[in-house]
Amino acid sequence: MQRCEELGLMAGSKGNPPVGALIVKDNKIIAEAEEAGKTKNDITCHAEIEAIRTAVRQLQTNDLSDCVLYTTHEPCVMCSYSIRFHKIKKVVFLNEVPFLGGVTSSMPVLTTEEVPPHWNKPPEIIHLKK
Repeated sequence: MQRCEELGLMAGSKGNPPVGALIVKDNKIIAEAEEAGKTKNDITCHAEIEAIRTAVRQLQTNDLSDCVLYTTHEPCVMCSYSIRFHKIKKVVFLNEVPFLGGVTSSMPVLTTEEVPPHWNKPPEIIHLKK
């Protein structure tokens, strides 16, 4: 999580929200990213999605079911959709995002069972508290 926080600081120093994320497979970091929506002028460039994009390229598959995503902030609804679609098995985050968070908001995309039948079960969710 320390690396996620470092990535978040780098994102913040560029004028982006201070979010950092990384993806681990077999205890090795295979992708890491910082929030880049403002600098890339693309709302889809959240840290989690950027990390997923890198992991998909690195592993040459859309199936990330052997992976864990770590992030400084609770994935939003958009990121949660991507996490579920790519079948990430575990999500570990620090800060809640009450209005649009995929766990704590009124749209819990990360934890709901109301998803397309080809999706996996919800990932394991770990909310770290400082």
